[in-house]
Amino acid sequence: MSLGNSETGAPKFTFSHLPNRTFNSLENRDTRELLLKWSMNGRLLAQAFRYDQYFQPYQKDDFLLAFFQDPNVVSQLKLISDSSGQWRTLDAEVKKVEAEEIPCHQLSMAFFDPLYAEGIVRESGHISKCLDEFVDDFTISDELRKVLVLEDFDKYDIFSQSDRGEFLFLLFKHLCLGGALCQFEDMIEPYIETTKCIYKDLLSVQKDPESKKINIISTVFKVTAYDENGMCYPSVRRHEQTFAYLIVDPLKRHINVLYHCFGAGAF
Repeated sequence: MSLGNSETGAPKFTFSHLPNRTFNSLENRDTRELLLKWSMNGRLLAQAFRYDQYFQPYQKDDFLLAFFQDPNVVSQLKLISDSSGQWRTLDAEVKKVEAEEIPCHQLSMAFFDPLYAEGIVRESGHISKCLDEFVDDFTISDELRKVLVLEDFDKYDIFSQSDRGEFLFLLFKHLCLGGALCQFEDMIEPYIETTKCIYKDLLSVQKDPESKKINIISTVFKVTAYDENGMCYPSVRRHEQTFAYLIVDPLKRHINVLYHCFGAGAF
């Protein structure tokens, strides 16, 4: 969906940066070592912002455009410069935002059990290998990556299209594919555990007082922003592994931003 300027002109929402919000899932030593191996270190970042007004889903057009036009966001939201490869702030006059709401319903890593059931991952946790294939910027050297990217793979449909649209699946896929110099894992556990930790860190849940069921209350948007020259965030170039997700917590009135720019990670 494309979001143009609000008819009322002035944004209805205001935002502030939360510099003290830490994301332990990305900052602990084990994760940093894995991100280094996956060529995502120094290119994957989470930031947090707060908004002051009550937000309802039908307001998302105004809400997301206001976010990218707010001076406190423009001066603090980080991205990697296409020219220098260094971190910089947005510092752009955003004219339009495209936003896709990403389904986010999964509460268990049992979601990935089909990988075991279909032999993609052996009982020992080892990922089944295959002869190397090259697809776009990715080397496909095992059946896990075949399931993730090759639509003509005979086991591709072990995950339905709706499953593949889930935020949990997308996050897992991003970590598995990694950056430009990604070294792949032989075992599935590092991918599963890192996905689980980041997923839990970004999302908010609430227990239903009657059913006692845990529900995810966050809303996830995958976003692209444009200035007068074209696409400006998350990059000026599109790539499957260059992404920005805005995760909105309606109770705390927080927005967690998960950003990655495809390239060679920092050593």
